Amino acid sequence: MSETNRNRKMRRGAVVSNAMDKSVVVVVERKVRHKLYGKFIRRRVKYMAHDPANECNIGDIVLIEECRPLSRKKRWRVKNIIQQAA
Repeated sequence: MSETNRNRKMRRGAVVSNAMDKSVVVVVERKVRHKLYGKFIRRRVKYMAHDPANECNIGDIVLIEECRPLSRKKRWRVKNIIQQAA
């Protein structure tokens, strides 16, 4: 009963740091509606993602997917680069 094609979480975000070897920090932003006032609030989360080829640069828009734990903080992998930084 092993499934090879699991439904994995995907996130789209911007690379804010690539100082590490084979790792990048990706900021994912989402808008949440305030319960009482109804105003939309921006919520940001930083994910450390595995970039084995060191292809990502600061400002790139990337798609990351969930994977097994690769280190203490890395649980995401860069799937592809959607848009290169200008």
